[in-house]
Amino acid sequence: MRVTLIDSPVANTANIARALRACDADLEITSDAAVIASASKLVLPGVGSFVAAMQWLREHAIDDAIHRAVVRGAALLGICVGHQLLFERSTELASTSGLGLVRGEIQRFTGALPVPQIGWNRVSARGALFDGIAGETPFYFVNSYAARTAEDEIASAEYNGRFTAAVQRGRVLGVQFHPEKSSSAGLRLLRNFIAWT
Repeated sequence: MRVTLIDSPVANTANIARALRACDADLEITSDAAVIASASKLVLPGVGSFVAAMQWLREHAIDDAIHRAVVRGAALLGICVGHQLLFERSTELASTSGLGLVRGEIQRFTGALPVPQIGWNRVSARGALFDGIAGETPFYFVNSYAARTAEDEIASAEYNGRFTAAVQRGRVLGVQFHPEKSSSAGLRLLRNFIAWT
């Protein structure tokens, strides 16, 4: 199955590409808005700043291309900050609008545990994206921000309280963790996305 990986400079594109190829994806890597708009299966990566990632999408008209692809029926998987970009807004730097494909807001972690969260955390999940993955499987996280009990949540974890680890709204999916760094469970999740129809 052809998978189009959005080649964002605010992302660890090479690592995700390597993982997708290990899962036998027919991989296309591009930052061409026209190609993205016509794709049938998209991966939106992201690391670091929500604001910088969203600014890059807007400057290159990729936000509009993603919307057009989703309206056409494309499947979309957001990873880490790419997952956060799916939401309506983030509180990073006061308030920044996201793609609005998933309802809710991204907020900074607050509490006794150090921020950012870095490392393995057990995820409670349901749905086709997690098919074949045992309950409470740990995935690898690096994040200072997350959604709290999002309306479209399909997975959750605990860090300074409960937070949303994955979402699905129609054919739009997102995971807050890094599947490409999450060993066999992460690769199984990517295979599930590649095979998803």
